[in-house]
Amino acid sequence: MVVELQTPKTAEFDVMGQRLVALTAGAAYWPAERALLAADLHLEKGTAYARRGVLLPPYDTRTTLRRLSVLIERHRPRTVYSLGDAFHDVEAEGRMDPEDARLLRQLLRRADWVWIAGNHDPLPPSVAGEVCLEARIGPLRLVHEPTEGSADGEIAGHLHPCAKVRASGGSMRRRCFASDGRRLVLPAFGAYAGGLNVLDPAFGSMFGPLTAWLLGGKGVYPFSRPKLLPDAPRPPRAAGLAAAR
Repeated sequence: MVVELQTPKTAEFDVMGQRLVALTAGAAYWPAERALLAADLHLEKGTAYARRGVLLPPYDTRTTLRRLSVLIERHRPRTVYSLGDAFHDVEAEGRMDPEDARLLRQLLRRADWVWIAGNHDPLPPSVAGEVCLEARIGPLRLVHEPTEGSADGEIAGHLHPCAKVRASGGSMRRRCFASDGRRLVLPAFGAYAGGLNVLDPAFGSMFGPLTAWLLGGKGVYPFSRPKLLPDAPRPPRAAGLAAAR
């Protein structure tokens, strides 16, 4: 199958009757609540890896925050919800470049912020905003780690969903939103965040009829489960590195 990239730059889907807009940057906008939802920013992942001797360009935080700034300017949310792992580790704030820290403070003044604690950043950030383990808004429940089994109304991050589909000349693998209309797992928003195929056993029986909404350069494209491809098996060492993301 050849992928036809002829859809709008955003796509809309419902989660328990709530209309959400899937944005190409990897966040979701909830018009009824004027809320912007983003998961797994993983700020300062580059400097964390540098401390371990893995040299990456130290610009992931700036790239991530600038992308977030564009979305805030475009959609003017009342509230920004960060669904966990905003910071790559508990020392990440202290490693931020002063320019990046200023940009973050500017973003915090443009909306109310709610920080949901993640496994990488279980301690409350020192920046402004409310910190919680979950946020309940109407029929939806915002958390970091998805609940095993069914969980109607849950919106989560943590798993960094990606999907692989056939494309002209082969295949393509992209970050994606994963949903069955009853729950949603957001893609990782961070510039250096990795991804896990939605067909991986980690997703288990989380979804009914799954749709993966792939992020493309010009749009967000839905693919049903029968059109999704598994990843090729990786050598044990590569698989271990991916699991350690």
